[in-house]
Amino acid sequence: MATETSNNAGAANGDASRPRLNVLAQYVKDLSFESPGAPASLRGRDKAPSININVNVNANPLSEKEYDVNLTLSAKASFDKDVLFNVELVYGGVFHIDGFQQEHMLPILFIECPRLLFPFARQIISDATRNGGFPPLMLDPIDFAQMFQQKLAEEQARANVQVS
Repeated sequence: MATETSNNAGAANGDASRPRLNVLAQYVKDLSFESPGAPASLRGRDKAPSININVNVNANPLSEKEYDVNLTLSAKASFDKDVLFNVELVYGGVFHIDGFQQEHMLPILFIECPRLLFPFARQIISDATRNGGFPPLMLDPIDFAQMFQQKLAEEQARANVQVS
């Protein structure tokens, strides 16, 4: 019995030094669905509407080890010049992040955290469009790593322009 206790204590001490990423809460911060042309916009069409999708990620510290990460998704469907629907969602998560080196924090906040939030946000968008009378909008998976790299490249280019 004493051996088990000391083994468990050793394991617990080992776990304390391991990096941790925990989701403490998830929430809908803002959800909007508009169908300005309904019910006329609900009729069938011979070709698919154009759909413009925008994605953004923001992160803010709440404390030394807790962060609020917001995934913003918006989709606007149009046919000719008519807006069929416009859906916007800000979906947030509170994350406990501990034990990671500082250089890994931005990739965790802007790649891993939104990757964990995305399936839930995708479902909310799908349900909102279906409940609005349209076929459910199933967003394709998002490459948050590529988005992060693109954002870093844009910031680097801006910094180089300001220095010149």
